[in-house]
Amino acid sequence: MTLDTADLLDRFCRYVRIDTRSDGHSDTTPSTPGQWDLLRQLERELREVGASDVVLTPQGYVLATVPATTAKPGVPTLAWLAHVDTATELPGGAKPIVHRAYDGQPIVLPDDPTQVLTVESIPHLREAIGEDIITASGNTLLGADDKAGIATVMATVRHLLRHPEIPHGRIRVCFNPDEEIGHGLRTLELAQLGADFGYTLDAEARGEVDYESFSADAACVEIRGVASHPGWAKDVMVNALRLAGRFVAALPMEVSPERTAGRDGFVHPNEISGNSERATVRMILRDFELAGLAAKRAIVERVAAEIRAAEPRARVEVTFREQYRNMRYWLEKDMRPVEYALEAVRRAGLSPISSAIRGGTDGSQLTARGLPTPNIFCGMHEVHSQREWVSLQDMARAAHVLIHLAQIWEERSGA
Repeated sequence: MTLDTADLLDRFCRYVRIDTRSDGHSDTTPSTPGQWDLLRQLERELREVGASDVVLTPQGYVLATVPATTAKPGVPTLAWLAHVDTATELPGGAKPIVHRAYDGQPIVLPDDPTQVLTVESIPHLREAIGEDIITASGNTLLGADDKAGIATVMATVRHLLRHPEIPHGRIRVCFNPDEEIGHGLRTLELAQLGADFGYTLDAEARGEVDYESFSADAACVEIRGVASHPGWAKDVMVNALRLAGRFVAALPMEVSPERTAGRDGFVHPNEISGNSERATVRMILRDFELAGLAAKRAIVERVAAEIRAAEPRARVEVTFREQYRNMRYWLEKDMRPVEYALEAVRRAGLSPISSAIRGGTDGSQLTARGLPTPNIFCGMHEVHSQREWVSLQDMARAAHVLIHLAQIWEERSGA
């Protein structure tokens, strides 16, 4: 099973050059124009490789079909999904650098020499010695999260369409916007996708198959102070920004991302905005269990109540918004999508691994809505940082996993 890795690399490098950073303050879908640029390109490329039913919806979903090659009845339709947006914290539009046959020496990123990748600080990089490593130049994200997933899906679609002798059922492709801000599949109808089981390509380590994610809420604290001219503010002004700072400082550090790991959840203030009269603190709350998530909400409410008591002239309002839930709650009722993915990893010559991921995917939302959707690796590492990197060989391995996965569903279904 020979995959065209030169094509895979070319696609990946094309995709990461497009700045698709999403914007949580936007009320449009997709939230940024750059995402439209990549979505339109993917629409064209799917037509070029011969996919069927290619459409770009007004909401920013690229959908397509790889027709079944099997005559067996009852083979489920699979969906392969990857998101086009990149994280909000850093710019996109990478200048990709390919480090051929990586020799294990430190990789210094030229546009910011303080950004260095070493095998001592990045254990997965040691596993990739001898492989072709792609990084950005140092002042942007690479965008492997999730353009490595996009390139993997595109290369696999191209391979299957060129090899109709590989038996598989109908496969649906979906590239979506705004995963990084939790809106990725908000307006996608499951009937529009038309699949029985799904897989997101949005995990890191070689051989990884995820079926447990955080449960997640967003929290917003709105603080209304008392405005006054600063020259005559004594005993009059209530500075909303100072109260916002006191609120953040009062959040217990033991439930911060900086102090938690494994199965511990956290409360993470990730944005403060406003002025002396009005201020907003935005946070994300995470826990693997719903009871733990409720406890994180209670922490936010308690600290807000303390601020109200300390300064009764201020108004402090707290709102919460559900983002996604642990997909394990649904997948454990029918583990076939997970078991088949683990078997596909083994057939690809890899050792399967599964862990509770300290994050979430579009699959978390899809699974809760009724489409079981575990998450499969595509080789990205050090995501959401300038040091982000991916191995070309790992993307190719992920493509082989998808090919085996399609065959396994065909083998174990129908008459």
